[in-house]
Amino acid sequence: MSITIIEADYNNPAHGDAIVALLRAYAMDPMGGGEDLSQYAQDNVVAGLAAHHGAFTFLAYDGETPVGIADCMTEFSTFKAKKDVNIHDVAVLESARGKGVGKALFAAIEERARALDAGKITLEVLHHNHGAKGLYASLGYGDTPQGAYHFWTKEL
Repeated sequence: MSITIIEADYNNPAHGDAIVALLRAYAMDPMGGGEDLSQYAQDNVVAGLAAHHGAFTFLAYDGETPVGIADCMTEFSTFKAKKDVNIHDVAVLESARGKGVGKALFAAIEERARALDAGKITLEVLHHNHGAKGLYASLGYGDTPQGAYHFWTKEL
């Protein structure tokens, strides 16, 4: 497996198709809730990301095949007076898990966060997603439980 990480261009139809396909696969996976995206979401997610100031998406490819995605949003921390980067979605196709795709996506996210002089990176994960939580812990993220979700952060 040869992984390449690119930043998605929301105006590129191939990138848009990859975003929708990967988000649908994630949504239908038990770790994403087990239900497909609504038709409305499928039709509007890429335009919504493009319109959202501070949104960026990284796509992971194995050759020509998209195998992973990370959708991120910049926010502002009043306590640190710096931007934060929130990872809204991160997913790797089941066939590509355990092959370094997640680590490569997180490296791209952290590089962007540091370039933005962000104070931290945040994400939420379902309590039963032990594989993802293991990856996050190995990358330096810490857990702050919030009900069914766990809120993880990495101070920069």
